[in-house]
Amino acid sequence: MKLELALPVLGLLLCVADTVAQENPDTVAQKNSITVVISKTKVTLTCPFQEHVIWKKEGQKLTDTDNIYEIEEYVSSKHDGEYACEATDKDTRLLHLKAKVCESCEELDVLTVAGVIIADLLITLGVLILVYYFSKNRKGRVGSSAGVHPRGQKMVRPPPVPNPDYEPIRKGQREVYAGLQSRGF
Repeated sequence: MKLELALPVLGLLLCVADTVAQENPDTVAQKNSITVVISKTKVTLTCPFQEHVIWKKEGQKLTDTDNIYEIEEYVSSKHDGEYACEATDKDTRLLHLKAKVCESCEELDVLTVAGVIIADLLITLGVLILVYYFSKNRKGRVGSSAGVHPRGQKMVRPPPVPNPDYEPIRKGQREVYAGLQSRGF
């Protein structure tokens, strides 16, 4: 089957895409921007400057010691805003932070998510193959069972001929049909 070959190739492509998508911390883009790491309710901001750094939020000074600024219990209404890290030579990097955090969140890497998706696809494919296999074998046995009616139109039989419902209306009869007038057809 072609699908059996496609799934390992898809898994390999997902692994390659994961390694390509992850940025190397030594890249130029990483060196020139503020790095944000969110873990449950903790938000960590890392400034690219190694020397004496001043952290500011909305222009107000927060700390001036380290290039890492941590917010232990992040609350969006209180901590959202524009952050800046400024080096001693007045070089500044800006970041607008608006994050959503939760205590009960679990962090998953890309390989775990890809593994769950591939396992789900394989299980679904297995169920489809089993259903196809068993339904294919049952096709020949449907008409051979003893309780099956012969094929064709189902005919509804009328009641037998001497039925009182179909008796002709007699003249002089004074019952349900007594008020009917006879018509000449």
